[in-house]
Amino acid sequence: MLHFDNRLLRELPGDADTDNRPRPVFGALWSPVSPTPVAAPRLLAWSSETADLLGLSERELTSPEWLAVLSGNGVLPGMSTYATCYGGHQFGAWAGQLGDGRAIFLGEAVAGGRRFELQLKGAGPTPYCRRADGRAVLRSSIREFLCSEAMHHLGVPTTRALSLVATGEAVTRDRFYDGHSADEPGAVVCRVAPSFLRFGHFELPARRGDTALLRQLIGFTLSRDFPEISGQPEERLARWFREVCERTARLVVHWTRVGFVHGVMNTDNMSVTGLSIDYGPCGWIDDFDPAWTPNATDARGRRYCFARQGAVARWNLERLADALSAIAPDPGVLNAGLEHYDAIYNGEFRRAFAAKFGFAQWRDDDAPLVEQAFDLLQKAAVDMTLFFRGLAAVDPLAPSMAPLGEAFCDEAKRQAHAAAFAAWLAQWCGRVRSDGEPDEGRQARMNAVNPRYVLRNYLAQEAIERTESGDPAAIHELLDVLRRPCADQPGKEHFAEKRPAWARHKPGCSMLSCSS
Repeated sequence: MLHFDNRLLRELPGDADTDNRPRPVFGALWSPVSPTPVAAPRLLAWSSETADLLGLSERELTSPEWLAVLSGNGVLPGMSTYATCYGGHQFGAWAGQLGDGRAIFLGEAVAGGRRFELQLKGAGPTPYCRRADGRAVLRSSIREFLCSEAMHHLGVPTTRALSLVATGEAVTRDRFYDGHSADEPGAVVCRVAPSFLRFGHFELPARRGDTALLRQLIGFTLSRDFPEISGQPEERLARWFREVCERTARLVVHWTRVGFVHGVMNTDNMSVTGLSIDYGPCGWIDDFDPAWTPNATDARGRRYCFARQGAVARWNLERLADALSAIAPDPGVLNAGLEHYDAIYNGEFRRAFAAKFGFAQWRDDDAPLVEQAFDLLQKAAVDMTLFFRGLAAVDPLAPSMAPLGEAFCDEAKRQAHAAAFAAWLAQWCGRVRSDGEPDEGRQARMNAVNPRYVLRNYLAQEAIERTESGDPAAIHELLDVLRRPCADQPGKEHFAEKRPAWARHKPGCSMLSCSS
């Protein structure tokens, strides 16, 4: 049985008002709230790896007691249920108080010497749900479950997903925001992370002028989540912000190297511990387009598109620095953290893409070659994942476009840019030959960092449709493939295929709405 040690409840002030109604909450970081029971819970899927982190066996996880917990129908000894209070900038504008609108914590578990927060998403209303019902639909819950685990297996820092439970109840949503609401099956995901603290947790008390609460939250965060950072309070603040900047830079480079687009990089969706958090309208790039966003709400402005993620992350860090400057004796130390972000981001980007392109290490004169590749990928409508996987198979002594053939998404564009691609490939072959490395070593290195399998949105949509039709095995089939993203898996090749023509404009297969 898990041991719960709920430090956040013990060490940070809670809401004195226990009435579970939407309202402003002042002077508190959390509010007590119980999940709303559901009618007919059914465990659809679970992550054995996340269960192992918590020391939970399959027998325990599939027991009636745990089904009650994972659906919001009960708690186990030591668990305490609550929602946290935070604000945030959304699409560049201050949105005021936000908070956990449909995320309800079960507490902090200690397992294997590590601390994990457990959280139910879709378990009912909280004081922060504003005008919503606190529920989640099955389609978005399946995506969150699969995305969390897919990102982990890609080596990307992320919150984890323990379970996916169907509630047996309908949830009404206007999926396309066109005035046509419909009932959809509901679900609850249990999310797990060492910390769910976000930039917005610090922004809200700073905006309200509650510096006492801000100091208390920072002290708690340093003690619980960053115990390695020592020194006087001013020194610790600067070192902590520098660490947050570094983790954020590394995270966004991870997203970029695997072609992932978060889609909703509001400050309330940014983790201070450097984890990918809140998988809403997100996705992996199909045919390469730096301006692609999976978020239909962002289709016009494209604030959160693939190419802007690094700049948006820095902007978000600037907003966090604004909040921390309320108590920083010298705000200049926070600027040093932002400069550190720039250095780490640039260095990690070069390192990651040197590996993706098969270079032994990055050289300053590699930039034009890499930029030409991205330009051609866009112009010729080339699938990013398949391109890098195919590039590894090219023989530098006998350049051929054949290994790249399946990566092209448009035959007319392929022919139009065939000569330019062949010229680029010849340059690339010369570059990798100059490293003087045996070609087998280069291929192995490239295949270790360039995934063959990613969670394409059309694959997720197929799993959703099969599950809604009564076949949840589709989730586990896809998850099993995503556990080994860089391995060739005989018999699973169809999971590596580029987006088919029928999926290009089908809802759920490219862009997604925030309606979940």
